[in-house]
Amino acid sequence: MIKVSKRFIERAKSNLRRYQRILETAHSRDVNESDTCVIVSDLLADLLGYDKYSEVTTEFAIRSTFCDLAIKMDGRVQYLIEVKSIGTDLKDNHVKQAVDYAANQGIEWVLLTNGAVWQAYRLRFEKPIQHEEVFALDLLDPNAKPSQLLEKLYLISREAAGGSALGAYAQTREATSRYVIAQLLLDESVVAMMRRQLRKLFPGIRIRESEIAELVRNEVLKREVLDGERAAAAEKLVRKANRRRQRVKTERAASPVVPATVAHLPSPMATAKMPMA
Repeated sequence: MIKVSKRFIERAKSNLRRYQRILETAHSRDVNESDTCVIVSDLLADLLGYDKYSEVTTEFAIRSTFCDLAIKMDGRVQYLIEVKSIGTDLKDNHVKQAVDYAANQGIEWVLLTNGAVWQAYRLRFEKPIQHEEVFALDLLDPNAKPSQLLEKLYLISREAAGGSALGAYAQTREATSRYVIAQLLLDESVVAMMRRQLRKLFPGIRIRESEIAELVRNEVLKREVLDGERAAAAEKLVRKANRRRQRVKTERAASPVVPATVAHLPSPMATAKMPMA
């Protein structure tokens, strides 16, 4: 559940429907990319709360080429925004173009939009550079509830600027992906727990943890959650989390614990009664 600020809701709720009507008209007229960019620039100000004159930069220069828009705050680019015409279906080559722009500038967040559809991507500066979609929304989707649209829009709003809300949302999505859940099901502690449960439910059963792991890997999970780049990234994430947990556990075990009852005992001299005169 995304916690949305009251200030954002008060401004965005009334502007959402207005911009939906503007986008519907623009779509019916099939306006070009330049006109779509004007609408997006106004939306960034009226709906998302950015100062159009000091925080929204047009034609942001990147190595002799230009990205359509950028959100710049405190002298630092927060988001690069690549805009396509409202009648253009956003495709992988558009994503690659936007991601390449951001990678050249070392910018973590990219927004790709045709005015109606918005896609947010996060770059991971590894070798090679990776990117992942954090969320996508369609302002003209007749089945989308206003509250759902506002939750996602809040993540890229002025109130959530700094990337902390969007970063937290991305982390939650990553930690609860099917790829991570698959790796957790194969974790030694989880496999050991399943073996204990099996022995409780079926007394006398003889099965090794390795056999359970093989069953889960080959007969329970789909191959798509165990193979490929996302599966490898999930395995790496779980290993890293396990190492961090083990390190904390080791540090706690190594730290001497002084009981509070001993640490705060008054000294014998302090409690001794002075002789009566």
